Amino acid sequence: MNRASLLEKDWRWSTRLRLRQDKGLFHWLAAFFAHSGDSWFWVAGLGGVWLISNGQWHHTAAIMEFAIVLLAVIVLSIKLLVRRRRPEGEWGAIYRSFDPHSFPSGHAARAVMQAVLACGLGPTWFALLLVIWAPCVSLARVLMGVHYLTDIVAGIAVGLIVGLVILAAQTTLVNLLPFLF
Repeated sequence: MNRASLLEKDWRWSTRLRLRQDKGLFHWLAAFFAHSGDSWFWVAGLGGVWLISNGQWHHTAAIMEFAIVLLAVIVLSIKLLVRRRRPEGEWGAIYRSFDPHSFPSGHAARAVMQAVLACGLGPTWFALLLVIWAPCVSLARVLMGVHYLTDIVAGIAVGLIVGLVILAAQTTLVNLLPFLF
């Protein structure tokens, strides 16, 4: 299959999944999940947990916060290299204005990476929650029309890789950046 054919199929499949602007309950849920993966939300939330907690939650918040920053640099670098425009649409104006490139999906990468980290860092209920949440965020980005399916697949792959690398490098991170932990 050539690149043009793949892009055409990607556009067609993504367009079929896209929700119409009917503003019903399903549309509201998809918008909620699409926004729930926003980096500012997670940076602020994890920063708050890091500030008020100690022990395991302090450590987990520090690892996840560091990982979000690292992942943002990686995803932004790929986006600037690939420069794939987002699908046309009206929803998600803030994403379209500040980040016009769609490949790979930073939301899908972040959600999957956080699920991987939660599985490695625990507790079990937190890991289970993020494992359920991550595909909801990823699919919602296509449903709301701000990403193509291949953006999501690439984001999932990047998030999985970065999450596994961060887990493997956890001891090194603690030794290099002890003030965070």
